[in-house]
Amino acid sequence: MSDRDFPERPGDAEFAKRLGIVVLLFIAFLGAIIAMLLNIQVINVRKYQEKAEKQYVRVVTEKAQRGVILDRQGRMLAETVETISFYADPEKVRHTPLVDENGTAVLDKKTRKQKTFDNSREVAALFSEKLGKSRREYLKKLRRGKRVVVLGRKIPAAQALPLMQQPIHGVWSDREQQRYYLNVAAQVIGVTDSKNSGISGLELQFDRELKGRDGSRIFQRLATGKKYPAPDALQQEPRKGHTVQLTLDADIQSIVEDELAAAVGTFQANAATGIVLDVRTGEVLAMANNPTFDLNRRVTWTPEKARNRSVTDSFEPGSTFKLVMAATATEVLKRRAEDNVFAHNGVLPLYGLRIRDHEPYGTITFREAIMHSSNVVAAKTAMETGKKTFYSYTKKFGFGSKTGVGLIGESQGRVRALKNWDRTTLPWMGYGYQVMVTPLQILQAYAAVANDGVLMRPYIVRRITDDQDRTVRENQPQKVREVVSPATARYMGREYFKAVVDSGTARTAAIPGMSVAGKTGTARRAAGGSYANAVYVSSFVGYFPVESPRYAMIVLVEEPRTAYYAATVAAPVFSKISSRILACSEELQKNLSFRSPEQSLLDSTKTVAVPELKGMKGRDAQRVLKWLGLEMELSGGVDGVVTSQNVPPGTKVEKTRVIRVGLSSKTPKRAFL
Repeated sequence: MSDRDFPERPGDAEFAKRLGIVVLLFIAFLGAIIAMLLNIQVINVRKYQEKAEKQYVRVVTEKAQRGVILDRQGRMLAETVETISFYADPEKVRHTPLVDENGTAVLDKKTRKQKTFDNSREVAALFSEKLGKSRREYLKKLRRGKRVVVLGRKIPAAQALPLMQQPIHGVWSDREQQRYYLNVAAQVIGVTDSKNSGISGLELQFDRELKGRDGSRIFQRLATGKKYPAPDALQQEPRKGHTVQLTLDADIQSIVEDELAAAVGTFQANAATGIVLDVRTGEVLAMANNPTFDLNRRVTWTPEKARNRSVTDSFEPGSTFKLVMAATATEVLKRRAEDNVFAHNGVLPLYGLRIRDHEPYGTITFREAIMHSSNVVAAKTAMETGKKTFYSYTKKFGFGSKTGVGLIGESQGRVRALKNWDRTTLPWMGYGYQVMVTPLQILQAYAAVANDGVLMRPYIVRRITDDQDRTVRENQPQKVREVVSPATARYMGREYFKAVVDSGTARTAAIPGMSVAGKTGTARRAAGGSYANAVYVSSFVGYFPVESPRYAMIVLVEEPRTAYYAATVAAPVFSKISSRILACSEELQKNLSFRSPEQSLLDSTKTVAVPELKGMKGRDAQRVLKWLGLEMELSGGVDGVVTSQNVPPGTKVEKTRVIRVGLSSKTPKRAFL
């Protein structure tokens, strides 16, 4: 019998089938493993490397210190200081490990585990004592179910030091950066947010330069969780932000702000603006606005208060715009100061409307027309000049274009294109209506006359330097163009604008011992779309000394209520500011070869209040005094704690005064909780 005569056993076929399935499954499994390995080691190798690194490598970012902002004398206007923030884990505070007097853990006799106790009340009492908030507030936070609560944000280092010296279970601190300001020129400098990024002013405009470059530290982690610096990793040091130095003078800025605030209060005005300019260079020495806000208290910041009205707001200038009319009359019409003009007894009917003067002048000299600010003569002179010529001079003086000062939000004002002029445009522009200007534009125009007819580009940033004190950017005086000839500029200043201050509408702008040229402007501002219920903008713009002009200033008061004529409102503010800055500014006195009759009086911006130093560490006290411009003379170790000071806190002393302090020989020990 042959093999094929025997029937195949059913078990053999089933076995072969199962074996085949197992082999296929094994091959599929092997293929899956190979595919997975290819995915991990070849296709997505970077992804899995990053996952692995996250488990044992940690990158710690070191924040770069934000750059400082300085005034022209190198004084700090804005700087970043280190502050301390405190956090707590309420669960850990409520389960603080118990130790005996020797620091040995106290164990439970039954479980042999370390005993714990609720330390919430003691922690709340300590923070209440050191930071000043109520104990109940801290206790409420420590009783919450959250894993992390904030006990204090951005506490000054000197105040935080006693808390940092006491190790408290469940409480830790982080070092953070806090921006501090001298608190002048708020709208110009601007502020930063909680992340130390600029949100307004120069802080926003130069945020990238001021921020610097963050550093990084790479740590590796053991299975136990212990960290150590990665030996072969590239560590990047943080790079401090750039230093921005301004043309502003902190003392002059402070005086302008002080007098603007007084004017707003006296005349119950809505707002006020003041700018001081070096006419030869275009440097802005002061740029102030009121209302303002406290740079060191962010809650006082609002978009409205942060607006730099000096460059963002435009208005109809009124009589200060007669500068253009006087220039065209002198150069184009060849008019002289002694020439007689007819003022129509104060009323000029024109195109169904009336142009009025505040006094009924008849035949007067052209000098008198400017001295007494005749609108009628200004309108007639503009019409004699012709619209093309008048428009050309308006544009040459810089109106209708940005000044180039380099501040965000600057307006170009508004000058109508010639094709859009109607028959009323020219006469009304002659005395400052149907044209919109910014305060800086009108000041720039007068500064051009003061500078022998040369228009300079105003600038407020002097230079930017990096962390190695290398100059990154620097601004230099820049001539824009000649607006009028030197002879015309000197004639206008000597014959017209000096006469306005000596004998005309701006006698209240005079400065004792100094010759001044300038012009008042009392412009109506439409309310409800009509001038019938007009409110007023009072302004005075002038420069000094007339013989060799060096400084120009504009004072503008918006919507004063108790008076509105510029001679009463703006001109006296100009005089007060000028007198004060001449009394305190050595730079101005040197440049003008001028000795103020008020020099013997100590100006308020030259004094500072002595702070409370007791309880501070010597180094912290020294730093605080240096910030205020004071020197410290110490007895005892600088690492000790201040126990006495020879000048009581709150006393006003002259800057550079030496404050003598007594310090303990060593820092007193603190009791641990």
